[in-house]
Amino acid sequence: MSAPLAGLDRLTHTRRWLREHPLAFDAALASAVLVCMVVVSFADPNGPHGRPNFGTRTPEVRSVVLMLLAAGALVFRRRRPVPVLAVTGALSVVEFVAGDPPAPVAVSAVIALYTVASRTDRPTTWRVGLLTMTVLTGTAMLFGSAPWYSQENLGIFAWTGMAAAAGDAVRSRRAFIDAIRERAERAERTRDEEARRRVAEERLRIARDLHDVVAHHIALVNVQAGVAAHVMDKRPDQAKEALSHVREASRSALNELRATVGLLRQSGDPEAPTEPAPGLAVLDQLLDTFRHAGLPVELARTDRDSELPAAVDLAAYRIIQESLTNVQKHAGQEAKAEVSVVRVGRTVEITVLDNGVPAAAPGEDSGGHGLLGMRERVSALGGTLSAGPRYGGGFRVQAILPLKTRPDEDEDA
Repeated sequence: MSAPLAGLDRLTHTRRWLREHPLAFDAALASAVLVCMVVVSFADPNGPHGRPNFGTRTPEVRSVVLMLLAAGALVFRRRRPVPVLAVTGALSVVEFVAGDPPAPVAVSAVIALYTVASRTDRPTTWRVGLLTMTVLTGTAMLFGSAPWYSQENLGIFAWTGMAAAAGDAVRSRRAFIDAIRERAERAERTRDEEARRRVAEERLRIARDLHDVVAHHIALVNVQAGVAAHVMDKRPDQAKEALSHVREASRSALNELRATVGLLRQSGDPEAPTEPAPGLAVLDQLLDTFRHAGLPVELARTDRDSELPAAVDLAAYRIIQESLTNVQKHAGQEAKAEVSVVRVGRTVEITVLDNGVPAAAPGEDSGGHGLLGMRERVSALGGTLSAGPRYGGGFRVQAILPLKTRPDEDEDA
């Protein structure tokens, strides 16, 4: 078994080397064609019993020179296929006219015609092939010593036709394989780009959730800790209450962080979180945390009897949470907030107002990511978000979220 495998390896190595050195391959092919033409030129095609007879014919010097020139032209068949065909075709015509009987110089023209057909397009193959077939066959019929209907003339017609057909088939197969390879590479690139895009979107979504959770609860912890430190000596009962709120806020932050980070677990990992994502169903509890932190919040909503899609429900909750967190951090100690959740047709409108100081309102270039994260959430659902200072003081955030976020449902709507 080792000898055949070794021979196969040598053959594979040789083919690879020839592909990497096409000029060497063409030189070897030209030498082989020259040997074949010279050997055949010593044979008399009209021997006894219809078989070629060797040893009764010697090629002329002119024929040997023409065969050398035609074989030498084949070395450049890949670089200049059409000029090489023209040269070999002209040399074949000269041999048909002057030779009696002619030497097989036309073999080089057949090889050149195959090269043209395999390296050009189909219309060029048809035009050049018909022209070559007509010129060579017609010259052989008109100027050859044999009758026009002889098998030698029919052989020229057949060989030129087969060369053009074989070259066209090779070209078509090569183009088909290249197209399959290109489609496979494009599909691989598209698959990789889609995977990278999905990873980036998931990272961005998790980053938004982490920002909302941490910013909200840390802001509450900061406020309550400040209150506790301020009243610790004079009113210890109020300090204890503030510290209790700190404990509750920190516990809630840990639970939400555990739920968010748990999304990164594998499906079979133990202790994966099973708590549902927060939504407007727990909006009252969210507002109570701000009220306990000293921010008066009023709520008006008309959607209590309606069920929102999960993505819209979470986005509405996070928008209210982040907006009130910004009020807590930027609007001042005397600020008040108003929250409204109104369902209008096939949209739900979320509005958060405060009466804080306009100069303290947050901006998208202030170093935080709150407004940017809200805009990304709303844009992902196909909604709109407006945020800016109110006339006369305060800040206003309004988000309009569509209840149907899928493109096909939006079209049906």
